Amino acid sequence: MSLLKTTQAPLSIGKASKRDVRTQFAALCYRKRKDETQILLVTSRGTGRWILPKGWPMDGMTPAGAAEQEAWEEAGVSGKLKNICVGLYSSVKLLDDGLEAPCVVAVFPLKVTSLADDFPEAGERRRKWFSPKKAASLVLEPELQHLLRSFDPRLLS
Repeated sequence: MSLLKTTQAPLSIGKASKRDVRTQFAALCYRKRKDETQILLVTSRGTGRWILPKGWPMDGMTPAGAAEQEAWEEAGVSGKLKNICVGLYSSVKLLDDGLEAPCVVAVFPLKVTSLADDFPEAGERRRKWFSPKKAASLVLEPELQHLLRSFDPRLLS
């Protein structure tokens, strides 16, 4: 079986329902400025809260590739992706039908080399660079807060 050909069904906990656990893939977009790491956050479309670019599995793409695609669509990011998961966090996604779905989000690091002004969701989101400590204070999910505070790109090599 190839990761490039897989599709993911929701993970059922007990009896199948609309509250099945789903998987999403996020890009931890970062850069170095004067020996300091900075992390790029974007606002969500619905609530305007600060998040990592993330989305659902995509047919024909690896998890890291899906994260990279979301970084482009939501933040206009191009860069060098590492095909390693640096952490997981849990979140709740509001679905189109108004129900909430629990999600596990796998995070992949992406070293940003350029930011486009024109990208698919440019008019729907804001993006901003933060220190890891500040980025951690702005996101809601405790596991993501920990991941951002402890992120060190030197450990990726």
